[in-house]
Amino acid sequence: MASRIKKQVLFIALVSIFIRSLIPVAQVQAQEPINTIPSFSAFVESVKDGNAEALRGIYVQNVMAYPIIQQPYANPGYVSTEANTITQFSIATEVGNIGLLAHNYLAGISFSQLQTGDIISLVYGDGRIENFYVEEILQYKATSPLSPYSNFIDLETEEFLTAEGLFNKVYRGDFHVTLQTCIEKDGSLSWGRLFIIAKPMSESYIQFLPESIW
Repeated sequence: MASRIKKQVLFIALVSIFIRSLIPVAQVQAQEPINTIPSFSAFVESVKDGNAEALRGIYVQNVMAYPIIQQPYANPGYVSTEANTITQFSIATEVGNIGLLAHNYLAGISFSQLQTGDIISLVYGDGRIENFYVEEILQYKATSPLSPYSNFIDLETEEFLTAEGLFNKVYRGDFHVTLQTCIEKDGSLSWGRLFIIAKPMSESYIQFLPESIW
């Protein structure tokens, strides 16, 4: 029993980090990201570093071409304050999926430009590529925007979720990618949360993509 309670407390702490991670840092000044979209092949070459295990870049045609960094060890609340950088979410990795974080006043501004069906290409350090398609776009209002224990309301269905429930919905399940940023409204940078859910693409589907994508 004590072990189970300890695990529950730890999980709630991790979920609070997931919610808190995108709350704006007061001393960071908003920067409009400069995201000139290179060709896909040029982008792959620019982020390769030989590390086959590490994600190094994300590319969406005409939308974004950003390097990806990993969170410092034992700091799952870290999100890059660089204008053109995406941060991989370590807790998502622990549950078997890929989470990518960015502040909405920095690189996360590009997340809101994504549409269902868009193709997301993730690049590893050795040049290996994994392709995903945007299946779902979820938007939530935070009932207490600055609290790590906020509850959330789905803006489309009005479904009410706790922080733990929302974490489970967007980060657990079959293998997928989740892009997360905040929604700005009524003068609050952290009014809500935006999640882009992307599922793996089959090799047969990729064969029919226009060459211009690559």
